Amino acid sequence: MNNQYKKTSKMISLILRHNPGYINTSLDENGWLPVDELIIGIRSKGINIDRKILKEIVETNNKKRFTFSDDMMRIRANQGHSLEVDVELKEVEPPEYLFHGTVDRFMQSIRKDGLLKMNRQHVHLSKDRETAVNVGSRRGKPVILTVRTGEMYRDGFSFFLSENGVWLTEHIQPKYLELK
Repeated sequence: MNNQYKKTSKMISLILRHNPGYINTSLDENGWLPVDELIIGIRSKGINIDRKILKEIVETNNKKRFTFSDDMMRIRANQGHSLEVDVELKEVEPPEYLFHGTVDRFMQSIRKDGLLKMNRQHVHLSKDRETAVNVGSRRGKPVILTVRTGEMYRDGFSFFLSENGVWLTEHIQPKYLELK
C-alpha cells in the first residue's frame, strides 16, 4: 500500500471506528456508513478518493480492517470501535490458546487487572504469536501474553471472531494469562 493510501486508510479507520463526525456524518447502529458519504467526506478533507481507490484500500489493507456490504453500497470497520455499534458478531468457541501483544510498561496493570477493553468494545487477541508480536511492536519492544482461551470459554466467557480474523472478548482476568 503506497503512502497516500496508508494515510487515507488511517482516516477511514478514524471515521469508521472512532469519529464519523470528523466528516459530519454518523454510522448506523451496526457501524455501516454509505460509501458515497464516506467518499464525499474524505474529499472534503482534501484527499482524492473514488470508489476504485476505496476498493483498492479495502482489498490491500493488510489488517483487513474494513468490509463492504454485499451490494458495495455501505462500508464498516470490522472491529476496534470506540463507538457503541453492533457489528453483528456471532459467539464462537475459541482455540485453546490465543495471544496478545503489549509492551512492558503496561504489565504491572495487566498483572493486577488483566486485559481490559479500555476505550474499545472488546479486548483484541491474535491466533498466532507473530501477529501478536506485530501488534506489540507498534508501541515498543513487544511482550507476548498467552491467553488460556479454551479454559475461559469453558468457564463461561464469550468469544467472537471478527471478519478479519481478530478474536474478541470483553475482559481477560489475570489468572488466564501466561507470559511465555
